Amino acid sequence: MTASTQCNFKSHLSQLLLLASQKILSQDYNISIELARPKQTNHGDYSSNLAMQLARHLHKNPREIAATLIDALPQSPYLERAEVAGNGFINLFLKVTAKQQFLSSVLQQGDKFGHSKAGEGKKIQIEFVSANPTGPLHVGHGRGAAYGASLANIMAANGYAVTREYYVNDAGRQMDILALSTWLRYLEQCGHIFPFPDNAYQGKYVTDMAKLIHSAHGNRYVHQSDLILKELSQIETALEADERLDQLIAIAKKTLGEDYAYIHNFALTEQLGDCRNDLMEFGVEFDTWFSEQSLFESGMVARVIQLLDEKNALYRQDGATWFRSTYFGDEKDRVVQRENGQYTYFASDIAYHLNKFERKFAHIINVWGADHHGYITRVKGAIHALALDPDILEIALVQFAVLYRNGKKASMSTRSGEFVSLRELRQEVGNDAARFFYVLRKSDQHLDFDLDLAKSQSNDNPVYYIQYAHARICSVLAQWGEDETILANAAADLLTSQAELMLLQKIIDYPDILEAAANDRSPHLLAFYLKDLAGEFHSYYNSTRFIVPEHSVRLARLTLIAAIRQVLANGLKLLGVTAPSKM
Repeated sequence: MTASTQCNFKSHLSQLLLLASQKILSQDYNISIELARPKQTNHGDYSSNLAMQLARHLHKNPREIAATLIDALPQSPYLERAEVAGNGFINLFLKVTAKQQFLSSVLQQGDKFGHSKAGEGKKIQIEFVSANPTGPLHVGHGRGAAYGASLANIMAANGYAVTREYYVNDAGRQMDILALSTWLRYLEQCGHIFPFPDNAYQGKYVTDMAKLIHSAHGNRYVHQSDLILKELSQIETALEADERLDQLIAIAKKTLGEDYAYIHNFALTEQLGDCRNDLMEFGVEFDTWFSEQSLFESGMVARVIQLLDEKNALYRQDGATWFRSTYFGDEKDRVVQRENGQYTYFASDIAYHLNKFERKFAHIINVWGADHHGYITRVKGAIHALALDPDILEIALVQFAVLYRNGKKASMSTRSGEFVSLRELRQEVGNDAARFFYVLRKSDQHLDFDLDLAKSQSNDNPVYYIQYAHARICSVLAQWGEDETILANAAADLLTSQAELMLLQKIIDYPDILEAAANDRSPHLLAFYLKDLAGEFHSYYNSTRFIVPEHSVRLARLTLIAAIRQVLANGLKLLGVTAPSKM
């Protein structure tokens, strides 16, 4: 079995069962060949419920059908035997020689082992993080970043052409609030104090940006300070906080004139640059940073509103333009253009999704925070209204992460109201622990992030446990000290103990785990697999000598652990975690 002819045992056995069913059936039935890994080794390497499925069509006892299917199985170089079990399960046993020879394939393929062409090169877009560039990324963004990056890596390993995209919300009110916040702090640097709005951006990073502007340009952006302060002070304090903030933004735009664009763009550039750097340091990179503002500049937003209007998906009421989202299951209709002519966030989101469809992605995955659950229906409704296929769009929801320290829930915010930043988390526990702990649970489940466990060097810390297994293997192979390339062609027929056979099957499972993680959008499946593989290796390590006098036994065992090391390294890399050679 060479790297080019490696057998995917699960697919091979599924094909055997399909051919067997075709032999015994007089007509085609809609059947699905499903194989599972039995919990007990004496139940085989794989088990199928095919006979039970066929019993509904053939009206026969499932055990009788299972026996007939086994008799009809074609010859296979990999299948040792098949048995009927229980109420009609078919248990399949691989030949031990097939498992042993599999190691050669693993080592020959190296860092490509586990990769497949299942995706057939289909264009997939995964948009994730997409946080407003109005401040540092927080720990909630970190989970979306780790999940999205890991999913993208796993999808690419399964043969999809993946585009990783960050949607930059660089237009609209939030950016105006950031620009206003920066300008007011700048005025303070110039000696002009004004009560800072509670609903403006409070973080120290705003003051830091204001200091940079003042250091570079002095009082250039004060602009008639006495008149400004007078006008600011005359704003009606009884107004609603948001309305008062909007008046402040209007004053800033009027007062600064063309200079407002500088303040706005400076704040955007600083925060977006910080976000990029934070993510790059976290091992998360994007192929595309897509600007929301570009949708307005290109006329895309106006065009999509016109398209929806032509399809009778809009109506006018109270001076505003509304999308008929209740037609598509939403709880109420949504405004896309306000009375003053300004488009809403929803309007630009519709335009952005139309742009995605026009880029001809076969599938689109949006990674959103769980608080966006209610947004799904209206976005899919808009896609449907545009006569596009809403099933092409998939939403993966990510729940927030809750930090724990000393067994107690840790504060998620500082005194100023800022959330704990992703950078602070990374500095405390390290990139590897952060990346791994973030994907230890299914994305739509709450995640309790134990800071003490993430920092500990113990077997209870899963990332340490896995990395230690990799380092242990590196240490054994370094102690051996010979040319590792010879292991790719070494005989493995002496690997016959129960522990060795279990490790062989675990390695064989790796490609199936990657496929399942891609299909289910579940990187946590890979994380748990690596933890289990590391556990089985540590048990084997503690009970076995590797540098033994018998040459053939020594090479066989070293080949096995070299393959384990390769799988651990490959899996960790997909999750964005390093595989150290020393610990």
